[in-house]
Amino acid sequence: MSIDNRKSGGTVVKKYWKTTMVKWLVLPMLLVSLVGGMPTNTKAEESLNLNVDAAILVDADSGKILYEQNADAALGIASMTKMMTEYLLFEAIEEGKISWEQQYSVNEYTYKISQDRRLSNVPLREDGTYSIRELYEAMAIYSANAATIAIAETIAGTEENFVKLMNEKAAEMGLENYKFVNSTGLNNADLQGMHPASTGETDENVMPASSVAKLAYLLMKDYPEVLETTKIPHKIFREGTSDAIKMSNWNWMLPGLVYEYEGVDGLKTGTTDFAGHSFTGTAERNGMRVIAVVMKAVDANGKGSYEARFDATRALFDFGFAQFTKVELIPEGYKIPGHKNLKVNKGKEDTVAIAVKEPISMLIKSSDKDLYKPVFTPLEDKLEAEVKKDTVVGKVHLEKSEGTDYGYITGDQGSVDVVTTEAVEKAGWFSLMLQGIGKFFSGLWDSTTDFVGGLF
Repeated sequence: MSIDNRKSGGTVVKKYWKTTMVKWLVLPMLLVSLVGGMPTNTKAEESLNLNVDAAILVDADSGKILYEQNADAALGIASMTKMMTEYLLFEAIEEGKISWEQQYSVNEYTYKISQDRRLSNVPLREDGTYSIRELYEAMAIYSANAATIAIAETIAGTEENFVKLMNEKAAEMGLENYKFVNSTGLNNADLQGMHPASTGETDENVMPASSVAKLAYLLMKDYPEVLETTKIPHKIFREGTSDAIKMSNWNWMLPGLVYEYEGVDGLKTGTTDFAGHSFTGTAERNGMRVIAVVMKAVDANGKGSYEARFDATRALFDFGFAQFTKVELIPEGYKIPGHKNLKVNKGKEDTVAIAVKEPISMLIKSSDKDLYKPVFTPLEDKLEAEVKKDTVVGKVHLEKSEGTDYGYITGDQGSVDVVTTEAVEKAGWFSLMLQGIGKFFSGLWDSTTDFVGGLF
């Protein structure tokens, strides 16, 4: 090798190593820059920083959970208990067990509790009689505790029996981590030694925010007429009599009250030392209704107050109405990719077309629209002819590909039926015979080609 060639080779080697070193030095910086500028596939869970022990926001139409904070912790519910009493009252009336005009005669228990003005009450006369309707209005508007006990006794004979009904209904509804010990939400210690015999003197009604929201959801689903009463800001109990007393709704977010919020028409407050300042509220705007539950709300200084619970509720309402819109994600008749047909056995046709029976609409953030994908769950891999049109063949639900999805308050997936869009007649015996022969020779051919192929 000539001297010039050696020099030339040395220069090339030096340039190579120099270039390589530069690449290795620059590459990490480029990677850092790229990683920092790349969008992430996951979104940080949103927090509203509410000063509460628990909170949840739910779409009142579908039960879709829009936000939650410590929603599965069992906490005191105070007078939010009365939503269960309301549900059982409406059910008893619907079933004809009692009537709105039925009269209740005051006993020692309800009389003594009604006279305790430390509690929310309308005073009842010792020898008085009251209609179920006026007792219900006192309960729903003024959270009257003795009136609530009177309703419980009318339905079940005793409050103890009524508490059994409450817990049975909670199980039937699929509520979780619940315990009902009285009909009102009062601490049993406030019942002057007359608390239900099967419960302890200091027992409390408890539920997580998720179960409270589910109770409210089912109450409004099954008995929407409850809102006709819960939306009343003021009413006179026993108007026109010497017992008349003004009832002001404890829900101060109603129109015309201290913390009014557009669209609020329910549902139930709850306040005790044990439960703190809690509230189940509902509001509707532009055809969209939400349910908010806040439990043990406090202010910035850690002090519970009426204002704190309504401020927390307002934050949830604002978040829901500002961030979410109802979007039809799956239209009626939608054919699921990869599942447009289902096999049919012994039919004139080998397959049948299938599609989503009803549309799927959901409250979502507009930015999340493309993140939801349909998931099909068939009932069977194939059908047996004859197949009728609109035969249910499975379910479809939506799954979010990234970010947080809280699911539904009901525990289901918000699924809808997938059905056949046409009928398939059963093939005749001759056609079935030909199909059988065809399948035989097809199988024989496949076996033969496999054998021949194996020779090579």
